[in-house]
Amino acid sequence: MSSNLYIGLMTGTSVDGIDAALVNISDAHVALVASHSHDLPPELCQAILTLCQPGEGELDAAGKVSRQLGRIYAEACSALLAKANINANQIAAIGCHGQTVRHRPGKDGFSIQLGCPDTLACATGIPVVSNFRNKDMVLGGQGAPLVPPFHRCLFAAAGERRAVVNIGGMANASLLDSETLVGGFDTGPGNVLMDLWVQLHSNDHYDADGAWAASGKVNKPLLKRLLRDPYFHQPPPKSTGRERFNRHWLTQHLKDDLPPEDLQATLAELTARSICDSLETFAPQRILVCGGGAHNGHLLSRIQTCGGVPVSSTAEEGLHPDWVEATAFAWLAWARCNQKTGNAPVVTGASREAILGQITLP
Repeated sequence: MSSNLYIGLMTGTSVDGIDAALVNISDAHVALVASHSHDLPPELCQAILTLCQPGEGELDAAGKVSRQLGRIYAEACSALLAKANINANQIAAIGCHGQTVRHRPGKDGFSIQLGCPDTLACATGIPVVSNFRNKDMVLGGQGAPLVPPFHRCLFAAAGERRAVVNIGGMANASLLDSETLVGGFDTGPGNVLMDLWVQLHSNDHYDADGAWAASGKVNKPLLKRLLRDPYFHQPPPKSTGRERFNRHWLTQHLKDDLPPEDLQATLAELTARSICDSLETFAPQRILVCGGGAHNGHLLSRIQTCGGVPVSSTAEEGLHPDWVEATAFAWLAWARCNQKTGNAPVVTGASREAILGQITLP
């Protein structure tokens, strides 16, 4: 590829919109050039959430949603390029993560992300790299998380043990011992349960700054029941999603009527505790947070209290927390186009390193 410009597209388990990042990448540096947040139509969001749980007519619905996502990904790319005053022919490739609707690690494991790459490539005239997860799974890995090698590239620091924690719908951690990536895994629910509870009780989509959670009191018996889930005690490599942590999972643990703000406080504590418990053995000296959870002041405070180490945003290390994941998939597209491996067996459990992603030409 003659250009160093790549676009990264990310829609996560929160299903709260498209993050689009324009990134200048080479062997020596990664620099965010421009960013754009693109809304998803409410009816498309609902169709995606419906597909996240088994049901009838899934194949027809998934096919339709995949084409719709391909078109709206193209709209996001056009808006990003217009903002940056960059022509499409200046872009080497688009790294499109796609919208995960099923993630099933294990024997014959697979991961399904919707967002038709042919639709996106033809609409933009730019090559698209997609399907990043399944090669790793064929090699015996979890297919997730995929961002730890990128976290090492940007956030490792000589002489310091750092945990980089991405808090989206789910939360994942990358373990960096000095400049070496020594592990990584999904810690469990990030914002997904807190967002669900807010949406059930208000017209808001999320708990801004964790204010509602901060107004409540943690219910310790409920927290104890939630933390008994086997996932939290399963050793890495491990990954999870809405298949496990969803409304049904939550309601089956509810025995008593609680003030809704107390349940929100308990769900915030669940996210904080599950993150910190998972990091206890590694004993980081610092925790860097990215993703939507980085804006939840109450949650960050609880993580710092539970973990007993400084907690800060990745913005302090040069990349705004909202754009870390989209930038990571631009970087993974660069890696694919330059024949560089993208996975980390120490994280996913794959049998070997591999070049990830499939290229779709316009």
